[in-house]
Amino acid sequence: MTFKQIGSGTIIGLVSGTLLGLFLKWMQGMTGIKVYVLLLNVDFIPVFGDKDFPEWMEFLFHLVISCVIGVVLVYMMERLNVSGKGAWILSFALTAPTVFLYFPLSYLAIKDVPGLLYGEAIILWTAGHLLYALSLPPLYYLFSVRG
Repeated sequence: MTFKQIGSGTIIGLVSGTLLGLFLKWMQGMTGIKVYVLLLNVDFIPVFGDKDFPEWMEFLFHLVISCVIGVVLVYMMERLNVSGKGAWILSFALTAPTVFLYFPLSYLAIKDVPGLLYGEAIILWTAGHLLYALSLPPLYYLFSVRG
C-alpha cells in the first residue's frame, strides 16, 4: 500500500462519511428518528462509554471508520485492477456490512436510539448507507491515484 493510496482513501472516506453523516442528521431532523444518534453512538464500547463526548468528536470517530473503508476501497481497486461495474460491486460489498451494523448497534446502545426492529429507522439507515456506497466509485475516480 502506497502513501498515495492511503491519502486518496482518506479523502474518499472523509467525503463519503461526511455525506452519510449529513444525510442521517438531516433525516433525523426531518423525522425525529434518531438514526444520526445511532451512527455516532459509542456508549456501549467499554472505554468510550464512560465519557460524554461532544458531537464533533463522535463524528470524528465515524469518519475514522469511513476512512478505513476508503483506504480499503482504493487498495482493492488498484490491487485487483477493478474498473467499471466491478467498482460498483466492490463498493456495495464494502458497504453491505455497515447496513447490517444497525442491528448490533441498536441492540447494544445505552443512549436512546431506534429500536432493533423499527422499520422506518432501518429504511433510513439503509438509504444513508446506500448513498454512501453510491458515492464511493465517483469519489474514487475523482481522488484516486488512477483516477
